[in-house]
Amino acid sequence: MTATGPAISLEDYLSTVYDPDCEYVDGELIERNIGESDHSFLQTMISALLFSQRRELGIYVFSELRVQVAATRYRIPDITVTKQKVRGKILREPPFLCMEVLSPEDRASRMEAKIDDYLAFGVKHIWVTDPRRKTGTSYTIEGKRDSSAVLTTSEPRLTLKLDELFAALDDDVEEA
Repeated sequence: MTATGPAISLEDYLSTVYDPDCEYVDGELIERNIGESDHSFLQTMISALLFSQRRELGIYVFSELRVQVAATRYRIPDITVTKQKVRGKILREPPFLCMEVLSPEDRASRMEAKIDDYLAFGVKHIWVTDPRRKTGTSYTIEGKRDSSAVLTTSEPRLTLKLDELFAALDDDVEEA
Protein backbone atom coordinates (compact mmCIF):
# COMPACT_ATOMS: atom_id res chain seq x y z
CA MET A 1 0.00 0.00 0.00
CA THR A 2 1.41 3.33 -0.97
CA ALA A 3 0.25 6.92 -0.94
CA THR A 4 -0.54 8.11 -4.45
CA GLY A 5 0.11 11.65 -5.65
CA PRO A 6 -0.68 14.98 -4.02
CA ALA A 7 -3.22 15.46 -1.27
CA ILE A 8 -6.83 15.61 -2.40
CA SER A 9 -9.93 16.94 -0.73
CA LEU A 10 -12.40 14.69 1.02
CA GLU A 11 -15.09 15.87 -1.41
CA ASP A 12 -12.97 14.80 -4.40
CA TYR A 13 -12.31 11.40 -2.81
CA LEU A 14 -15.98 10.77 -2.11
CA SER A 15 -17.05 11.82 -5.62
CA THR A 16 -14.43 9.81 -7.53
CA VAL A 17 -14.51 6.14 -8.47
CA TYR A 18 -11.16 4.39 -8.13
CA ASP A 19 -10.39 1.01 -9.69
CA PRO A 20 -9.37 -0.60 -7.48
CA ASP A 21 -10.81 1.53 -4.70
CA CYS A 22 -8.33 3.48 -2.56
CA GLU A 23 -8.38 4.31 1.10
CA TYR A 24 -8.33 7.94 2.20
CA VAL A 25 -6.24 9.00 5.21
CA ASP A 26 -6.05 12.67 6.15
CA GLY A 27 -5.95 13.97 2.56
CA GLU A 28 -3.86 11.18 1.02
CA LEU A 29 -5.04 8.38 -1.22
CA ILE A 30 -3.67 5.01 -0.10
CA GLU A 31 -3.47 2.24 -2.70
CA ARG A 32 -4.52 -1.21 -1.54
CA ASN A 33 -2.65 -4.40 -2.40
CA ILE A 34 -5.07 -6.73 -4.16
CA GLY A 35 -5.37 -9.11 -7.04
CA GLU A 36 -3.04 -11.98 -6.14
CA SER A 37 -4.48 -15.48 -6.30
CA ASP A 38 -3.94 -16.44 -2.64
CA HIS A 39 -5.36 -13.12 -1.40
CA SER A 40 -8.37 -13.37 -3.71
CA PHE A 41 -9.00 -17.02 -2.82
CA LEU A 42 -8.90 -16.41 0.95
CA GLN A 43 -11.08 -13.32 0.71
CA THR A 44 -13.65 -15.22 -1.38
CA MET A 45 -13.61 -18.34 0.81
CA ILE A 46 -13.92 -16.47 4.10
CA SER A 47 -16.69 -14.29 2.69
CA ALA A 48 -18.54 -17.39 1.48
CA LEU A 49 -18.18 -19.15 4.85
CA LEU A 50 -19.49 -16.14 6.74
CA PHE A 51 -22.18 -15.40 4.17
CA SER A 52 -23.53 -18.96 4.40
CA GLN A 53 -24.11 -18.41 8.14
CA ARG A 54 -25.56 -14.91 7.88
CA ARG A 55 -29.19 -15.73 8.66
CA GLU A 56 -28.40 -18.16 11.48
CA LEU A 57 -26.00 -15.70 13.13
CA GLY A 58 -27.83 -12.46 12.27
CA ILE A 59 -24.89 -10.93 10.42
CA TYR A 60 -24.32 -9.03 7.17
CA VAL A 61 -21.13 -9.69 5.18
CA PHE A 62 -19.47 -7.25 2.77
CA SER A 63 -16.32 -7.34 0.64
CA GLU A 64 -14.31 -4.16 0.19
CA LEU A 65 -16.85 -1.79 1.74
CA ARG A 66 -15.72 1.76 2.52
CA VAL A 67 -15.78 2.36 6.27
CA GLN A 68 -15.48 5.90 7.65
CA VAL A 69 -13.37 5.35 10.77
CA ALA A 70 -12.83 9.06 11.50
CA ALA A 71 -13.78 12.41 9.97
CA THR A 72 -10.92 12.30 7.44
CA ARG A 73 -10.18 8.57 7.36
CA TYR A 74 -11.84 5.97 5.15
CA ARG A 75 -10.60 2.39 5.32
CA ILE A 76 -11.58 -0.54 3.09
CA PRO A 77 -11.33 -3.87 4.91
CA ASP A 78 -11.12 -6.96 2.74
CA ILE A 79 -14.21 -8.25 4.59
CA THR A 80 -16.58 -6.36 6.87
CA VAL A 81 -19.21 -7.99 9.07
CA THR A 82 -22.02 -6.01 10.70
CA LYS A 83 -24.90 -7.00 12.96
CA GLN A 84 -27.23 -4.52 11.26
CA LYS A 85 -28.08 -3.47 7.74
CA VAL A 86 -25.79 -0.86 6.23
CA ARG A 87 -27.45 2.43 5.33
CA GLY A 88 -26.00 4.17 2.30
CA LYS A 89 -22.86 3.45 0.30
CA ILE A 90 -20.40 3.96 3.17
CA LEU A 91 -20.47 2.34 6.60
CA ARG A 92 -20.36 5.07 9.22
CA GLU A 93 -20.99 2.96 12.36
CA PRO A 94 -18.42 0.55 13.79
CA PRO A 95 -18.77 -2.90 12.23
CA PHE A 96 -18.63 -6.04 14.36
CA LEU A 97 -15.64 -7.50 12.48
CA CYS A 98 -13.06 -6.17 10.01
CA MET A 99 -10.85 -8.68 8.29
CA GLU A 100 -7.64 -8.21 6.33
CA VAL A 101 -5.76 -10.74 4.20
CA LEU A 102 -2.06 -9.89 4.00
CA SER A 103 -0.30 -9.50 0.66
CA PRO A 104 3.49 -9.67 0.24
CA GLU A 105 3.62 -5.89 -0.22
CA ASP A 106 1.78 -5.14 3.05
CA ARG A 107 3.97 -3.44 5.63
CA ALA A 108 3.56 -3.94 9.36
CA SER A 109 3.43 -0.20 10.09
CA ARG A 110 0.59 0.41 7.65
CA MET A 111 -1.37 -2.61 8.88
CA GLU A 112 -0.87 -1.47 12.47
CA ALA A 113 -2.23 1.97 11.54
CA LYS A 114 -5.34 0.35 10.04
CA ILE A 115 -5.84 -1.83 13.11
CA ASP A 116 -5.43 1.21 15.37
CA ASP A 117 -8.04 3.07 13.28
CA TYR A 118 -10.48 0.15 13.52
CA LEU A 119 -10.05 -0.17 17.29
CA ALA A 120 -10.32 3.59 17.88
CA PHE A 121 -13.53 3.60 15.81
CA GLY A 122 -15.04 0.91 18.03
CA VAL A 123 -14.66 -2.24 15.91
CA LYS A 124 -15.04 -5.16 18.35
CA HIS A 125 -13.01 -7.74 16.41
CA ILE A 126 -10.27 -7.53 13.77
CA TRP A 127 -8.85 -10.61 12.05
CA VAL A 128 -5.68 -10.60 9.97
CA THR A 129 -4.69 -13.71 8.02
CA ASP A 130 -1.27 -14.31 6.52
CA PRO A 131 -1.39 -16.83 3.64
CA ARG A 132 2.39 -17.18 3.48
CA ARG A 133 2.91 -17.99 7.16
CA LYS A 134 -0.48 -19.76 7.36
CA THR A 135 -1.40 -17.92 10.53
CA GLY A 136 -4.03 -15.55 11.79
CA THR A 137 -4.13 -12.81 14.37
CA SER A 138 -7.13 -11.57 16.29
CA TYR A 139 -7.24 -8.04 17.71
CA THR A 140 -9.69 -6.64 20.25
CA ILE A 141 -9.58 -3.75 22.66
CA GLU A 142 -8.19 -6.29 25.17
CA GLY A 143 -5.19 -7.05 22.97
CA LYS A 144 -3.70 -9.25 20.27
CA ARG A 145 -3.82 -13.04 19.93
CA ASP A 146 -1.79 -14.97 17.33
CA SER A 147 -3.07 -18.35 16.17
CA SER A 148 -2.32 -21.10 13.73
CA ALA A 149 -5.54 -22.95 14.59
CA VAL A 150 -8.66 -20.78 14.93
CA LEU A 151 -9.93 -17.19 15.04
CA THR A 152 -13.14 -16.50 16.97
CA THR A 153 -15.47 -13.72 18.02
CA SER A 154 -18.15 -13.52 20.68
CA GLU A 155 -21.83 -12.58 20.43
CA PRO A 156 -22.33 -13.80 17.78
CA ARG A 157 -19.76 -16.55 17.84
CA LEU A 158 -17.92 -16.60 14.52
CA THR A 159 -15.22 -19.21 14.05
CA LEU A 160 -12.60 -19.43 11.34
CA LYS A 161 -10.65 -22.71 11.32
CA LEU A 162 -7.30 -21.73 9.88
CA ASP A 163 -6.04 -25.26 9.15
CA GLU A 164 -9.11 -25.93 6.95
CA LEU A 165 -8.81 -22.54 5.29
CA PHE A 166 -5.13 -22.93 4.43
CA ALA A 167 -5.60 -26.58 3.35
CA ALA A 168 -8.22 -25.39 0.86
CA LEU A 169 -5.82 -22.69 -0.31
CA ASP A 170 -3.11 -25.32 -0.90
CA ASP A 171 -5.60 -27.51 -2.80
CA ASP A 172 -6.92 -24.74 -5.05
CA VAL A 173 -4.04 -22.32 -5.61
CA GLU A 174 -0.67 -23.38 -6.99
CA GLU A 175 2.32 -21.28 -6.00
CA ALA A 176 4.50 -20.01 -8.83
